[in-house]
Amino acid sequence: MDSLFNEYWLQLSQLFSNSQQRLYWGYLLSALLISALWLVFIEKGKSTKLNLKSLLISHWLSKSSSADYQVILINKALFLIITPLLITKLYIATLIYEQLHLYIPIRSDLADITPEWLVVTLFTLTLFIFDDFARFFLHKLMHEIPWLWHFHKTHHSADKLTPLTVLRSHPVEGLLFSLRSALVQGSCIAIFIYFFDDKVDLYTVLSVNVLLFIFNILGSNLRHTHIYIRYWHWLEALLISPAQHQIHHSTLPAHFNKNYGATIAVWDKLFHSHCYSQLSDNLQFGLNSKQDSQEHSLYNLYIRAFVDIGKSIRSFLKSPKALKKRSLPD
Repeated sequence: MDSLFNEYWLQLSQLFSNSQQRLYWGYLLSALLISALWLVFIEKGKSTKLNLKSLLISHWLSKSSSADYQVILINKALFLIITPLLITKLYIATLIYEQLHLYIPIRSDLADITPEWLVVTLFTLTLFIFDDFARFFLHKLMHEIPWLWHFHKTHHSADKLTPLTVLRSHPVEGLLFSLRSALVQGSCIAIFIYFFDDKVDLYTVLSVNVLLFIFNILGSNLRHTHIYIRYWHWLEALLISPAQHQIHHSTLPAHFNKNYGATIAVWDKLFHSHCYSQLSDNLQFGLNSKQDSQEHSLYNLYIRAFVDIGKSIRSFLKSPKALKKRSLPD
């Protein structure tokens, strides 16, 4: 029991001490620096003190943030028990590698003719792009498939955004994203090792894919804040800005089901869910503009999804047309 308890606190601490985590202290510090520079030099001091106070103090003391903390603590305990039972990327990589041997028994000479630097570059890019697309597509499904939306509502019920809100998710959603990660990484590893042998490696910084490191150090944590940092119009067609993700959390009907992307905006362009940021930063966050504090209760965060799914099933049995794609985050 003591070892389990120690492991629990170790994993909690690693949220901030491990560079492979989004909430690594270095990424948080860079986000704070970027936000301060933005407020001083771009907004030119307009409400700078008020915005920084919200960024550093008031939003962190809100009922919404209190719910974030509870979800993080509870989910860490749940996944400490569940994780050993999950399919791992090693299992998937081994399975796919064996299937490649079975169906493509004659291997090409790619490993011999391709320089190592090119293999590492291709693997780094492929893993980043494939992972980003899979994250986008699952996120899109979480909004557009009714029973998945019931679980994803836990994340969208946050009406005050802080970097920790990224971990405000229902355990079922967490399981789906863990499986997604294992599938993406396992598949990429198996395919590249099969064709390129021991030349496969990643370009990394602090043991993190260099592209993911750049994303994190350039303010990934600002996506879950109220600091409305916009990019140039042409850049928002390629990369998701913090403001674009804040639009994704907006209660305005025009913003529903927009900007699913994590990093690359091209996916949203291709699937017609892209939305540029606007000059106004007067956004409300949450499920709707009349949301009350009950949305932050443990019942709504964990149990309500199953209750709503049960209601949907009963409605479907009565009238199959009652189950349709959700267009509003209610």
